[in-house]
Amino acid sequence: MVTVGYLALRCRLSASGHPHGRPAGVSAGGILLVLTRRPARRGTNTQIGQAGRSGRPMSTRAAALLRKPGQPQRPSLLELFFDLVFVFALNRVSQRLVEELTERRIVLVEAGETLLLLLAFMVLWFVTAWVTDLYDPQKPQVQFLVYTAMLGALVMAVAVPNAFADRSLAFAGAYVAVHIARGLIIVPMLRGHDAQRRAAGVFFWFALSAVPWLAGAIVTDQARVLLWTLAIGIDCAALLLFYPTPWSCPTPRQWPVLAEYLSERYRQFFIIALGELILTTGSAYSDTSSQQGGAAAAFAVSFITTVLLFRVYLFRAGQLLPEAIRASADPSHLIRDAFLAHVLMVVGIVVVAVGYEIVIEHPFGRTEAAWILVVLGGPMLFLIGRALVEHAVFDRVSRSRIIGAAVIAGAAPFMIRLPPLAVAVTAVVILGGIAASDAIHATGKPPERPHPPHPRQ
Repeated sequence: MVTVGYLALRCRLSASGHPHGRPAGVSAGGILLVLTRRPARRGTNTQIGQAGRSGRPMSTRAAALLRKPGQPQRPSLLELFFDLVFVFALNRVSQRLVEELTERRIVLVEAGETLLLLLAFMVLWFVTAWVTDLYDPQKPQVQFLVYTAMLGALVMAVAVPNAFADRSLAFAGAYVAVHIARGLIIVPMLRGHDAQRRAAGVFFWFALSAVPWLAGAIVTDQARVLLWTLAIGIDCAALLLFYPTPWSCPTPRQWPVLAEYLSERYRQFFIIALGELILTTGSAYSDTSSQQGGAAAAFAVSFITTVLLFRVYLFRAGQLLPEAIRASADPSHLIRDAFLAHVLMVVGIVVVAVGYEIVIEHPFGRTEAAWILVVLGGPMLFLIGRALVEHAVFDRVSRSRIIGAAVIAGAAPFMIRLPPLAVAVTAVVILGGIAASDAIHATGKPPERPHPPHPRQ
């Protein structure tokens, strides 16, 4: 982690000395991506020409791999096919947390372990989305990398229930293999081109984190938790700092991104999380011994919650994210905020799925404190992430989001005397109030245009 901090500082100092004063910002396209500060033409996405998307004029081999100007900027069926695995992966993560909660084994360490596994899946998804953004998804080599990532994610998902036990090597090995295989394929193919430095930097950090990942898989108990925490910390920090290396500092020429493509992939990942919520609650209701009364009511509440989460996400800011990226004077900062916001929202939805499965199975009776934490904590995480998206697009946050999150936090201590179903209804009422406020705010007013924050001086 000290090395990551040093390289980030080195790159910031290098950027500040640029003769044109152009900072080396960071962003995310699954990972954080740097955009050029040249304003985009009206009606086009933030992009640059063939030479600019990868550095100097391309060699023939690099040209065959890198995405070409004029190619479709919306995700293809390949990316949607890849996403299917992650519905199952998120479901496995949520099921692990459900078991810990219902068996009353939940402690901070176990919750932290589940979060660690979830972050590993997110890193894998976002980095793969970056690959299909920078490289031509029609090429067999890129498609092979996507299929490899699918297989790795599937193996990881199967290993989730016992990832910290007898399937630790399967989980860590699959994760490491995907990232190492990507580097071993892409780096040689970009030989002799500036884009190779970019790919080699990513490969360097994943090779570095592979050591604690694999070492943690062969030790036991607390040592595994510590080593894997170090490993995911390296992966996340390197991603957020844009993979600086001793031989290369990030520059906008190295890490361009298509605004329309990136924004669409963000939204698709959000839909993946909603799909997992539907799968979890639907399976829970299907498995209940009696589908009458409390279980049916809890299932209905879960469906209403899913609709409200979708509506609150999509309202204005969720729709205008691509336009906001194109209009921003500092696109890299905006994309970084949007990336972190979507991570928070996805974590929140996974937590919501955990809470509602418990409510469907136990609609009445005594409510455990940990159950309140997930039933109300999930919507609160979602609202915090959604507020970050709104700030990135409009440079403000609606009061309804702030008030809603505050009401959830304030109501939580009083929920201990209510049955689980009543706690879930409380969350629905708050989300419904926010959705109603959005509708009232939009009535009779022209569509609001994006107004991204000005870059910090």
